[in-house]
Amino acid sequence: MSAPGAAATIAVYLLVLFAPGLLIGALAGARGWRLAGLAPLLTYFAAGLAGPWYAQFGIPFNVPSFLVAVLVPAAIAFLVGRRRAAEPGAWDRRGHLAVALCLLAGAAVGARTVLTGIGPLNAVSQGFDAVYHGNGIRYIAETGDGSLMGTGTVNWYPNGSFYPNAYHLVGSIVYRLTGAEIPAVLNANTVLLPGLLALSLVVLVRAFRGRAVLAGAVALVCVAPVTLLYEALDFGPLLPFLLGIALTPLIAVVLDGYLRRPAPDSGFLLVASAVGLLTIHSSTLFGGLLFALPLLVSRWRQLWRLLPIAVAGLLLGWLQLFGAIGLAAGPLPYNGWPTAASANTAVGILLTFEHVAPHPQLWLSAALVLGIVRWQRLGSLRWVAGTALLFGVFAVAVLSSGNPLVKAVSRPWWNDPYRFIAMAAIPSCLLAAHGLAEIQRWLRDLAPRRAWVAGVVTLAGFAVATHGLYSTSNADVVRTGYAAEGDLPLNRGEAQAMLELGKLAAPGDWAMNDRADGTAWTYALSGVRPVAGHFDPAVPPADAVLLAAHFREYETNPLVREAVQRLHIRWVIVGHGGYPRGAERPPGLRDLDGLPFLTVAYRNADAVVYELVR
Repeated sequence: MSAPGAAATIAVYLLVLFAPGLLIGALAGARGWRLAGLAPLLTYFAAGLAGPWYAQFGIPFNVPSFLVAVLVPAAIAFLVGRRRAAEPGAWDRRGHLAVALCLLAGAAVGARTVLTGIGPLNAVSQGFDAVYHGNGIRYIAETGDGSLMGTGTVNWYPNGSFYPNAYHLVGSIVYRLTGAEIPAVLNANTVLLPGLLALSLVVLVRAFRGRAVLAGAVALVCVAPVTLLYEALDFGPLLPFLLGIALTPLIAVVLDGYLRRPAPDSGFLLVASAVGLLTIHSSTLFGGLLFALPLLVSRWRQLWRLLPIAVAGLLLGWLQLFGAIGLAAGPLPYNGWPTAASANTAVGILLTFEHVAPHPQLWLSAALVLGIVRWQRLGSLRWVAGTALLFGVFAVAVLSSGNPLVKAVSRPWWNDPYRFIAMAAIPSCLLAAHGLAEIQRWLRDLAPRRAWVAGVVTLAGFAVATHGLYSTSNADVVRTGYAAEGDLPLNRGEAQAMLELGKLAAPGDWAMNDRADGTAWTYALSGVRPVAGHFDPAVPPADAVLLAAHFREYETNPLVREAVQRLHIRWVIVGHGGYPRGAERPPGLRDLDGLPFLTVAYRNADAVVYELVR
């Protein structure tokens, strides 16, 4: 993909993320940093509610209907947002400018890290989960089906499987506007994640009247830990989850704003933010509530004020809430992850930011330890230490214990150690940034007339000591999830065969494929529906099971012919690699060369496309 094309795709994604939310937030009375931080979350709120509710009434989700959907919360925001809330804090103009520069630097370093690891923007993630998200975005863009079951029909047809889809709905708008390849759409969002996280944490510091140097420090610190964003791009990649945790700190901002001044405008922003997190992923809302739990405990006398918020959130988000409950009670198996470490090792992982990467990030550790020691000087942000402790204990339990209770409580996150390590890193970043801010305070006190020099020396020194916020080493971790050579789930030859299939197939044609090779990506890359649309073998459709076992019996088995006709199968694509590595080819797809009902339409060293001729 050319550099101008990549830049244009990222720019369009930025516009789609921020423009609708800025309109809604401004009409609701948000201003300044708060407005900028809440904008993406409000956009996901609008899209994440519109898609499923449109589907209930048979309305397609597309660019025009999305714009109409934005007008509804915008109108509500206008009605409730008559009071214009001033931003808290005492930053002067120089402080705002310094924080903005730190935010831009942090976002740029994070984007550079991700792009260096990915390579070209249209590189395909080699992880297990990316194929679901890629197929899901294309499905919504082509069908207009914004339902919570729709994206799952690519693999679990005909009825689908529940999955919160705000990430995919917004991605489908970007895909329609740009025409970029699906992997480029996925990666354009990923490139923006470090900047979104940095912005969310800056807004958190601002809302709780923290010093400008703390806000600037956290904008830099949060893009440095390998365990926060980058490991989950190699493993997974956990794309909607990472988007959700990048926006999670905002729930504390709107919660504090509402409890300080219960009113229709602050209540609207709280409900919209909570439901926005829910529409991105169910676990994101639960994680947001855990993030803000120490704050809620400190305000326990005011909790009754949240009752109308809970009722409004339930009414707006009941499709997502009951879908999540139905998924938990459904046939999809849940076994949890095996215990990965001892309790001592788990604590070490959290303190040194070293999990699968080969080296601890000791400068971050030093800043974190100092921040923990000086936590009482965090002022109105002291409750974040409680969040760090809560997430830390939860992460240690998941990493070190196979207790059934731990697995049950951690089920919203699939008992996944990568997710808990990432969540624990968020409050740790704020504490580490506080450690740097305390160093700046000490240097400032030595030379009160040169306070700004103390800030520059502290933050620049940290950036130098960490070799550019660990950007190069973090990019190396990302790169392993997007490798372009070797024995891969999806290699270049397979991808080229899928593109050729897209040229050959007619609209509505399906392709028979092997679930355990890279051809699960066929729909995302070519627009041709495959029989197996995900590597996931859990609860496969009956037709997929039958065809995997018996497809080569097409001429003699009437059940196979009926399934082929039912699914409009006109092609077969066989690739190489996949999940699990080294999986045997299913019996129905072995030794297809020479079968009289198939003719080779395209072949390369890694894949072959057959046409069904009878």
